[in-house]
Amino acid sequence: MMMMTDIELEEEVVVESKTQKSKSLVIYNDDVNTFDHVIDSLVKVCKHELIQAEQCTWIIHYNGKCAVKEGDMSKLNPMKQALNERGLDAKIH
Repeated sequence: MMMMTDIELEEEVVVESKTQKSKSLVIYNDDVNTFDHVIDSLVKVCKHELIQAEQCTWIIHYNGKCAVKEGDMSKLNPMKQALNERGLDAKIH
């Protein structure tokens, strides 16, 4: 019977290759939409939790813009269109 004194453990690292580059859905500040409307839109369209939507809205207000979602174009484009239809200035970068 052969004894193994040295056992080497090899950890397999799976590297996920991205075929599509991740994009950001950005909402820009305006003087038209209310805080409540922006919060409601983020909850309904982007599926944010209320606190996350509130935080993004404050960032939009003070910084002029906020990246509210990240992903590929197929995921972000319908959200951008829905936000635009709600009167928000949303763009994908």
